Amino acid sequence: MHGSSRNRTTPTTPTTPTTPTTPAGPSRRSLLRSSAGAALGVTALAGVTGPAQSAAAAPRAITGTKIRNLTGPAETGRFAAPWTDLGIPVRCPDGTLLHVCGDTFDGDGVGGPDWRSPVGLRSSGSDLDGGLVIDGSVGGEHAVGLVPEGHEGGTTAIPSDVFTIGDTMYMHLMRGVIYQTHHSDFWRSTDNGETWEYLCQWPGDALGGQFQQKTYAVADDGWCYVLSTVFNRDTVSGLLLHRVRHEQVGDPAAYEPWGHDGDWAWGNPPTTVTGARRWGEICLRAMGGRYAFTYLHHQPDEISIRAQIFDLPTSDLFRTPEQTLILPTVPGSEDGNRVANPYGGWVYPGAAFDNFHIAVSQWYDDQNYRVMQYRIDGLEV
Repeated sequence: MHGSSRNRTTPTTPTTPTTPTTPAGPSRRSLLRSSAGAALGVTALAGVTGPAQSAAAAPRAITGTKIRNLTGPAETGRFAAPWTDLGIPVRCPDGTLLHVCGDTFDGDGVGGPDWRSPVGLRSSGSDLDGGLVIDGSVGGEHAVGLVPEGHEGGTTAIPSDVFTIGDTMYMHLMRGVIYQTHHSDFWRSTDNGETWEYLCQWPGDALGGQFQQKTYAVADDGWCYVLSTVFNRDTVSGLLLHRVRHEQVGDPAAYEPWGHDGDWAWGNPPTTVTGARRWGEICLRAMGGRYAFTYLHHQPDEISIRAQIFDLPTSDLFRTPEQTLILPTVPGSEDGNRVANPYGGWVYPGAAFDNFHIAVSQWYDDQNYRVMQYRIDGLEV
């Protein structure tokens, strides 16, 4: 039913989400245990589900194929980055691909020596179907941290998005002890990601914390459309929408909210554009004349990567069907689009709805922490 109709432009009137709170930050080890435990205890769901889980015609089956591991000792150990995650893919102005990764370690496993975040791993090729290969890094033989981050007191710099406008690349980072975002900051590069210049920052408590994690769709109409949430998988958060002109992305005062105040309009106080939930990583992209929104659905009974496809940035996400791209499973039982403890899910530059590729992360013990390339088939558009 949903495959034969377009999404409405005017969203449903929302309910007010719970005001997020920031709990004490867990250690990396406790995060590993809790995430892996949740992944091992879920019951996998399949296909397409609406936000209210309403009955609908049987959806087209979504399938997936792992193309390859992009990182790991064999793949990126030669860049002193055998253990890393996230791998947000961005096309550089020179046409190559850069994967911007999160917490990165050398040595024998996660938590080893030489902790850096973020780092940049390069792929000179861009053929998605042939499978990408990491063949370089920012820093040459030793991947370096892209920005200053000494990790004092356990702080880190987690990338939430990287994108290119013209000949300039932009990177958004969440700073502080993980899940205790002190502030987020914004950087730019004019040399294909080799060096980065600081632009601006936002306090971690802005908009009740719901402006910590941001993702940017660079549209052809001169605007970037920005979705944001709390960066804490254990905290219920709304999903907020802003827009900003391409030339003003580094000016916090230029971000204009979309909200409901009697009616939906730009400039209203920001209102959640879909039901509040516990969000993991988020990715919004303008592609094929439409928009793709992928995200980690992090609920007590399921950790999966989902997508919504819609016509306009202001389409009604309350009613847009959710399509499950990556399903959870247990280690040793992975096949197709079933992944043990998945997260991430950023859309690759050059992907199309009928050739949909995403970067998927995995972490369930100190020897299984990586970035992978997956192809997804069967999306309803």
